[in-house]
Amino acid sequence: MRCIVFVITTLIVHLSEATTGGGKASKISLNDGNSIPALGLGTFLGFDEKGQKEVKPGDSEKPVKWALEAGYRLIDTAALYLNEDQIGAAVRASGIPREDIFIVTKLPMDNQRDVVKQLEKSLARLNMSYVDLYLIHNPVAFNPGFKGFDIVDYLDTWKGMEEAKNLGLAKSIGISNFNTTQIDRILENGQIKPSVLQVEVNLHLGQDKLIDYCKRNGIVVMAFSPFGPMFHDSLPSIRPDDPTLVAIAEKHGKSVTQIVLRYLIQKGVVPIPKSVKKNRIEENIDVFDFNLSSEDMNKIGTFNKEKRTVGMSFWQDHPYYPFEKSDQVHDNPFESAN
Repeated sequence: MRCIVFVITTLIVHLSEATTGGGKASKISLNDGNSIPALGLGTFLGFDEKGQKEVKPGDSEKPVKWALEAGYRLIDTAALYLNEDQIGAAVRASGIPREDIFIVTKLPMDNQRDVVKQLEKSLARLNMSYVDLYLIHNPVAFNPGFKGFDIVDYLDTWKGMEEAKNLGLAKSIGISNFNTTQIDRILENGQIKPSVLQVEVNLHLGQDKLIDYCKRNGIVVMAFSPFGPMFHDSLPSIRPDDPTLVAIAEKHGKSVTQIVLRYLIQKGVVPIPKSVKKNRIEENIDVFDFNLSSEDMNKIGTFNKEKRTVGMSFWQDHPYYPFEKSDQVHDNPFESAN
């Protein structure tokens, strides 16, 4: 039975795999009639010991330039990332028609009470008239400047998202870091169905039940942190030199990271690996010229432990915190950045 399901899923993925707009990635249909590339570039620079990393000139513009040259047509950003201006500059400098590039940005977590106004600010920074996908970054809301929690019902926020779509400011709208109960509430009360859910998905956090739920409801899953703990020395559960992964990679003449990305794509997930290195960016999109077998998929699937790399436990006292609560609460990384 599992083999039959795998074959059907693979066929669905393959049927949608047609190059578009000069890009290397295939496209996946969304529930609103639009389509999204099957792989994109993540652009969040992350955190260091001082908090959120400072975005210096060129830090995001150069990687996006390299990505577009390599055949990427999906670029993921957010108001929180503080790099929308560089994303827009790279897109304009590329010479690629705007309509051929799928731009994702997200509502600020510390300004969730006026969606249209916040999207207009993002569009001004991007120097664009629309984005292809606008996401509620998190059901957890903060007061401006991250000065404590703000209790905003995400259903009210979703109404603002629907207004943004109806105004043509966003072609598609979706959510990020929501759980199934929260999505059910939007489906039951909203006028427009979310087209995309962006969450952490990788070998260590397979999210199989959530992915199945989204498929049943016609929602495409986009995967941030697609490599999970693989390159985190403090989380040694999966390593890039694992013999099983190395053997599968060698069989296909690919790298282990390419195998991981292809695995997610064949699961019907849209991975958005981030990198600021030109060779890594080029390598990550070179995954559309081979297929993993059902045996490969099953072997890779055994790494799943349903454990998060990005837990956000420091926000778990918020009433709309979407994940399971933890006894080990880490410091809020934004506190030292503001």
